Amino acid sequence: MKKFSFLLLLITIMGLSSFAQETKPAVPKQFMQVTTIESVVAGGLGRSRMIVTHPDGTQTEAELNNLFSMAGINFGNIKENEDKVLRTLKQYTNDGWKVEQIIPLSLSPNQNSLGIFMTRYILAREELKRAM
Repeated sequence: MKKFSFLLLLITIMGLSSFAQETKPAVPKQFMQVTTIESVVAGGLGRSRMIVTHPDGTQTEAELNNLFSMAGINFGNIKENEDKVLRTLKQYTNDGWKVEQIIPLSLSPNQNSLGIFMTRYILAREELKRAM
């Protein structure tokens, strides 16, 4: 019976302490998105891009290399694309943005070798206070 009473007392204390903890008010955040679209169309005929959607809705676009050339997978292009994406993400994280979520996608309209790899990077930071 003593064990049961002690356990009941412990559960009650833990429950009350969770109510006593202060909750922090939600901090307003702003979000932006970096989307990479990499073509897997053979022969370099596809179009690959990196699109940045800023918090105000404006967009900037930069070219990326296609993943395939006439000879097949182009590892030099893959490395250049990775470097460009990492430099872009580093620039934004240095400016106070944090990568909140990464969403990888692959799309192919049919079973042939056409398609794209698309990755969305969702970034967030505390909303900047405006001077009045």
